[in-house]
Amino acid sequence: MSMIDFDKISTGLNRTYESDILQELDMVDTQHFEMPACKPGDFLEQVWDHPNAPKPIEMAHGTTTLAFQYAGGVIVAVDSKSTQGSYVASRTVKKVIEITPYLLGTMAGGAADCSYWERELGRQCRLFELRNKEMISVAAASKILANIVYGYKGYGLSMGTMVTGWDKTGPCLYYVDSEGTRLKGLRFAVGSGSTYAYGVLDSGFDWNMTDEQACELGRRSVYHATHRDAMSGGFINVYHVQKDGWKKISSDDCFQLYQKYYNVKATGVDPNNNNNN
Repeated sequence: MSMIDFDKISTGLNRTYESDILQELDMVDTQHFEMPACKPGDFLEQVWDHPNAPKPIEMAHGTTTLAFQYAGGVIVAVDSKSTQGSYVASRTVKKVIEITPYLLGTMAGGAADCSYWERELGRQCRLFELRNKEMISVAAASKILANIVYGYKGYGLSMGTMVTGWDKTGPCLYYVDSEGTRLKGLRFAVGSGSTYAYGVLDSGFDWNMTDEQACELGRRSVYHATHRDAMSGGFINVYHVQKDGWKKISSDDCFQLYQKYYNVKATGVDPNNNNNN
């Protein structure tokens, strides 16, 4: 009985398949190009700061994200407007990144940088859980992210994110940016509208407020920031981080909230309201 060498057959089939693919690629008239630069920071310097640049790129960022801790957990509230300078790219950007079922991250700065590296953080958190058979702490997750982005310091990353969740020690909130800064705190607001959000948040904060009051405070804080900051707007998304994980509470259009908070009807100003300015 003769033996059949399957390795030779499979090798021959692979070679035939590869040759067919190469022939098809040769028939397609495709223009190939190289990446503009290996370091994004160097590329941006050429087209942004370089004196011989034909038209400098305005790297203007705008957003409003906030998170605060209270007796019932952590509230995360963000807008959804994406801008490229004065151009509104989108009104429905998801600026809360769901890292794990009990960890949340926010997006401020470069959307690609925040989205990619926080997804990478989610992958590393999952690997930690598989290796150690336990959930990673919020402190460890934020430290991993800070170490990652610090390794790319000077490469042009733009990130200002908050990492929050619930672990064995309770609720935790950290701020991490692209310079490697890592801060623990009870209240943070990041973005061009953060100063407006801080004013409402600080004036209405109460550690022992109910969950409904906390969600409304976060929603109102971000709304007033979107009303005063031209780079913020769209929808206001509110999340609540509790012991059993995070939960999305609401997503409200800023236009509808304007009618609610300023007592304005959809057709215009209410003539019966004496508080209208």
